Amino acid sequence: MKRIPMMLQLIVILFCVMAVPTVILTWYSGEQILRNSEQAIAESSLAGLNASRKLSENALNNLAQNTVRLTATHIFDRIRPYETFAELNSNFNTVSNARAVLQELANLNRIGEGVYSSFFHLTDSDYVVSTDKGIKKLERYESLDWMKEALAGQRGISGVWYPRKLDSGVNVVSYVLPLNRLSTTTRGTIVVNLRESQIETYFLSSGTGQQEYMLLNANGIVISHKDKSLLLKNGGEKPVVQDVLKQNAAEGYLFRELEGERSLYTWSRSKRFGWINVNVHSVNELMAASHAMQRNIMLLTAVIILAGAVLTVFLATWVSKPARELVRAMRNRNNLGIKGKNELAFLDASFKRMQEEEEALNRLLHVREQDARSLAVHQLIRGEFTPQAAELFPAPYFVVAIVSIDRYRNYVSKNNPETRSYHRYLLIAHCESLFQEEVHARCVYQGDGCFAIVINYWQSEMGSAGAGIHALLAATRDKAAELLDHSVTIGVSSPAEENDSVPDRVVEAMEAIKQRMIAGSGGILYGKEEAGRDKKYIYPANGERRILNFLDNGDLESVKKELQMIGGEIRSADYVSYDNILFVYHQLAGVTIKHLREKNVNTARIFAGRGNIYAALASIDTLDELEQYVYEFCREIVQYLARATGEANHRGERIIKYLNEHYREEIVFQEMAKEIGISYSYMRKIVYEMTGKSLIDYLNLLRIEKAKELLVDSGLTIAQIASDVGYYNVQSFNRFFRKFEGMPPSGYKSAKSRTS
Repeated sequence: MKRIPMMLQLIVILFCVMAVPTVILTWYSGEQILRNSEQAIAESSLAGLNASRKLSENALNNLAQNTVRLTATHIFDRIRPYETFAELNSNFNTVSNARAVLQELANLNRIGEGVYSSFFHLTDSDYVVSTDKGIKKLERYESLDWMKEALAGQRGISGVWYPRKLDSGVNVVSYVLPLNRLSTTTRGTIVVNLRESQIETYFLSSGTGQQEYMLLNANGIVISHKDKSLLLKNGGEKPVVQDVLKQNAAEGYLFRELEGERSLYTWSRSKRFGWINVNVHSVNELMAASHAMQRNIMLLTAVIILAGAVLTVFLATWVSKPARELVRAMRNRNNLGIKGKNELAFLDASFKRMQEEEEALNRLLHVREQDARSLAVHQLIRGEFTPQAAELFPAPYFVVAIVSIDRYRNYVSKNNPETRSYHRYLLIAHCESLFQEEVHARCVYQGDGCFAIVINYWQSEMGSAGAGIHALLAATRDKAAELLDHSVTIGVSSPAEENDSVPDRVVEAMEAIKQRMIAGSGGILYGKEEAGRDKKYIYPANGERRILNFLDNGDLESVKKELQMIGGEIRSADYVSYDNILFVYHQLAGVTIKHLREKNVNTARIFAGRGNIYAALASIDTLDELEQYVYEFCREIVQYLARATGEANHRGERIIKYLNEHYREEIVFQEMAKEIGISYSYMRKIVYEMTGKSLIDYLNLLRIEKAKELLVDSGLTIAQIASDVGYYNVQSFNRFFRKFEGMPPSGYKSAKSRTS
């Protein structure tokens, strides 16, 4: 196609403009006629009926599911003890419980569209809780005898739908759901009354030719119909309905002609409910629309062909000439090396090549402009003074400033990588624009929240160079805090007169940053000679022992004072290195953890949410923050130890009490642990610590002690005693009795009888 002349292509295209619409319209008219034939009409109407049936079934299923979910809330357990109306109204609490049930039923009515009313009847009670009449005695409410007939067709534990007419004259379809033992121990029945008119709305579609609808149950009884006089009557009396009921298929349609009018009957059976949905349509009315559509298609086809012919002439004369002249001019003026292609292919290839060349040039310029400066600065920091660096830094004097984000871990946790990258861009752009023209400054990102600013100036042009740089760095600090929404500390090196000293000044500025450990964050710190480097490390060994003693005694206030004393000692020293300070607090944390493990305390449970404690200490910027972190560290230990002791005693009492109350029953220990609110393994540990025996041994010992009393004081048989203390067979009872007493129950009873 790229070698065919444009004029020829244009002729083909314009011909298709006329031919293709004609073919499409012809196909469309045939499809529409076919669609509106009797078979197509029947299938379409059947699909609409199925859609209406599914809509109705979904609505009923949603209402049933809402009712089932209500039973899972155990709301009806509140009135389970009250079988009489008098008991239910005996005091405020019982009335409140009944009103809570009534409120939940009212909520169920509001959730379900078209619900007329709902009620709940507790089995063997003499009252009903209903949304239409409130809480009434059975004698003052409508008869519930119909429920036996409705539930006769129940399958499984799900509810049943039952059409009926209320005493008020309203036709409803009632959903009857007896409460089952799987969800609650309360016995009763929920009934939700859905208006028959609501089902009617699902089937009264606006389809053309629809005359009527009806909903029948499997026996042909009318559940829903436009004519309300037919409700709950046998719809199978109509001949056409009889034919539908005889069909074995799940869905289908029939054509019948009655009184000179041809009608379409479509039906669909519900697998879930066994109901039969029937719609009736007028075939003559549906076919009238097809004839009108066919005439309109023919008229539209003629108009499009005429318009296409006019458009062909116009486009052929208007489009082709300018395009060919443009191609001819470009071929004469530019040697693009594009041969053997028509005008359109030539223009497309030419513009693509020019666009690619322009994009490549822009990328190259952008990369060279943005990266060249950063590369030169990084090389200078590493000690390589390149020609590019000489252009960026022409003055003889250098100062290096390191901008460090305080509490960098917190900053990273609050900002995603895209946001952090954008912050870096803004801060670098601001740093380079802040300094005046006489001062050459370039900023690069060093990683781990640190930015390096290389400042180059002419001393002759800055009489008070130090004050000027300090003011600019203060402005940089304030702007960085605004951009990052996070404070920063700036470390400043001493001046350098040689470019090869810049790497040393970077190290000096980084060391100055470490001064914020004592000086605090958010300041501007200058590098200085550390005269005390040869002194020994400071370590408060006595403070370490006192803190461990305070933790054992739960004296958190004394721990806080001791940490303040350690911090005061560090601050008062002539010189304390950053590494020395970290060593002090790392050692405090390590000794404390070792002490806890020696006392068999599970440190993993105490510090589960803290992550790596040593990494957290190393990331802290100031001495005040270190003191606060270690204090919180100790506070969690004290709270855990106090809580663990009290919790174990309290729960141990609950466990022993539970076993004393339920030893006659078959106890499932996992369920017992859930009821008490602890894990099974922890429950076993508590029992062993309190009694020195395993959980199962303690339970059997308790049963045997009770059995010994019955053997002596009662006239029960051994089988009866075994059953009374919780054993379901005599063999198990004999085995455990021998284990704890060294003799069978009969021997123990004989021995006690002789001694008495």
